[in-house]
Amino acid sequence: MLSDIDTWVLDLDNTLYPPSTGLGDQINVGIRDYLTGFFGLDEAGARRKQAELIASHGTTLRGLMTLHAVDPADYLAFERRLDYSVLRADALLATAIAALPGRKFIYTNASAYHAEQALDRLGLAGHFDGVFDILAGELEPKPHPGSYRRFLDRHDVVPGRAVMFDDLEVNLTVPEQLGMATVWVGGEAAPGTAQYQVMAPRRWRVWDLAPFLHSLTAPAVRPSTM
Repeated sequence: MLSDIDTWVLDLDNTLYPPSTGLGDQINVGIRDYLTGFFGLDEAGARRKQAELIASHGTTLRGLMTLHAVDPADYLAFERRLDYSVLRADALLATAIAALPGRKFIYTNASAYHAEQALDRLGLAGHFDGVFDILAGELEPKPHPGSYRRFLDRHDVVPGRAVMFDDLEVNLTVPEQLGMATVWVGGEAAPGTAQYQVMAPRRWRVWDLAPFLHSLTAPAVRPSTM
């Protein structure tokens, strides 16, 4: 399983850590605070505006830049106010990622600054060969095809030998079309459900990332001959 993979591509938010940390909620609050100040909206209006921009442009930032020429640095300043202490080091995940053969990348719609802060708190700093962020994608986010092509070109990735992990199934459609293996991470497994589910050839659903990654490299237990 995934024995032919030499490039591991992992999303960050709600993939390397669970939504229960609340960091994703902080991010949404920061985005809506920006919208409230920029447009003079109340909370409900900011939520609607955020949903409209995401639906029409993929991310709030891309919509604001396209429609209102917003400076991305000004918008992304809210990341400096996030409380990253809600994240905890995950030794099992760090060990599992370190054991993966080949190159490993973070691919996020957030900024490299955000990725660096989160990876440091998770005990994963130094475990990846690079971070491909929203600026590296020229502000075109997942799931837009152009973003994936920029990632593949920048890092000379052969799609057929790469696997993409993401908590949003929609973000895995284009990688699958390009020939990458895909792993949909997160959600709640039904009682008695296996550690992972094979959804199609080279496509998996995983509820707990660290044990799944560990199972890829852990030596098989041989029956005793005694």
